[in-house]
Amino acid sequence: MGADLVLQLEGLSAGYDAAAVVRELDLHVGAGEVVALLGPNGAGKTTTLRAISGLIRPMAGVIRIDGADIARRSPAARAQLGIAHVPEGRGVFFGLTVAEHLRLGYRGERLDADVAYGYFPALAPLEDRRAGLLSGGEQQMLTLGRALARRPRLLLLDELSLGLAPVIVEGLLPVVTSYAEESGCAVLLVEQHIHIALAVAARGYVLSHGELVVHESVETLRADHQLILSSYLGEHETTVNGTSSSAAITRR
Repeated sequence: MGADLVLQLEGLSAGYDAAAVVRELDLHVGAGEVVALLGPNGAGKTTTLRAISGLIRPMAGVIRIDGADIARRSPAARAQLGIAHVPEGRGVFFGLTVAEHLRLGYRGERLDADVAYGYFPALAPLEDRRAGLLSGGEQQMLTLGRALARRPRLLLLDELSLGLAPVIVEGLLPVVTSYAEESGCAVLLVEQHIHIALAVAARGYVLSHGELVVHESVETLRADHQLILSSYLGEHETTVNGTSSSAAITRR
């Protein structure tokens, strides 16, 4: 699988004002793979994405894209490598139309609007509408469509569901899966609705207090609700049929 790895984190520590929020994190995402990064509020999920895209400087560790160490590269240089980061909230300009958003590239970058309209056909009839007049779901479609129009190599999604009804999110995330499979894009997904994240991801990492406490396939995570519950509570033991077992949570 090594040749197919797009993102590799090795011993990543990152935070703010010399205080580490994430400590010694190892994580990888392969080409065409959707991976969920889960955990309670304050666990370090957003900090991890910000370190990958270059919005904060790592305190320690290695960040590799397609095998190349990018830890010292600027956010602009990382964007040119194909990293697209969709942060919390809807990054739209209320005064611009849908079509204008899909023409607005980063420092001369040309976006492929056909990709956005292809994955989100509902945007096409709205191309002349200003983003401020779109519904929350339409704004999020535009945000995600704009990211896909960049044809990213690595897509970082932070709380895509924030402020949206779960039924709307359930329509957005399968598009992410389809894009990953069809383009070979690697996706690292932070999502507050665990069941939605596990419906589209292949594997899941769970952070607690800035440390990795679980790394399992989604099949294992779906089947063992106590595993996720205990990791969210910061406990490193689970109870199965009344028997305590510390082996249920793996550190990988």
